[in-house]
Amino acid sequence: MNPFFITLLATFGIALLALAGSLFLFLKDHLLQRISLYLIALAAGALLGTAFLHLLPEVLKEGFPEHGFLVLLGGFLFFYIGEKLLHLHHRGEGTDEHNPRDLGILSLSADVSHNFIDGVILAAAFLVDIKLGLITAAAIALHEIPQEIAEFGVLLYAGFSKHKALLLNFLSATTVIFGGVVGFLFQEILVSFIPFVLLFAAGSFLYIGASDFIPEFKKEREPKKALFLSLTFFFGIFLMWIFTFLE
Repeated sequence: MNPFFITLLATFGIALLALAGSLFLFLKDHLLQRISLYLIALAAGALLGTAFLHLLPEVLKEGFPEHGFLVLLGGFLFFYIGEKLLHLHHRGEGTDEHNPRDLGILSLSADVSHNFIDGVILAAAFLVDIKLGLITAAAIALHEIPQEIAEFGVLLYAGFSKHKALLLNFLSATTVIFGGVVGFLFQEILVSFIPFVLLFAAGSFLYIGASDFIPEFKKEREPKKALFLSLTFFFGIFLMWIFTFLE
């Protein structure tokens, strides 16, 4: 199958999944909280599994570039700095320093840029190998749903109506499609930098999974629920490990 066509399908599917994720917020609060926490645990496992079991081994197979570890660290730090500058941790310190409306706009802007980068990463992965592209798409899709639920919550907190928040959230999610298209339009340049793009992606997956998602569910103190959350997290990693056998 043509890599460009399958990238379009994958990015369009991810955008639709983001919309479906937003619809979870129309559930009752207690049910939403239970579902979203398990989605976060699953996504964390999928992100870490993809980084360690697929992206990094693929770079090693292609030939680890000089200063590659700096790029890996750069992907990690990029999202750390981005979150700090754009105040994505709206439940953390300093939330009351900003107007809720401003916080919603800043968070939406960050989501747009993050989705665009996801699209470029997908294009790079599909240019390397269809299987790697599909695995990367699965990892992105799994972390997109809890991410978009959180983003939708920020927009509601910022004062947007449910319908307007849903529309804005979906429009921001569609930038993953533009990222994929841009990746292919500049594929001659991108192909030369594919190892660096994959390393950057691995760094970003490690940051999002380990810094954003794991702390969310590891705070659980009820033993039974903590156990099931941990098992869900391990299942996300296991799922990515199973994909290593699908040649």
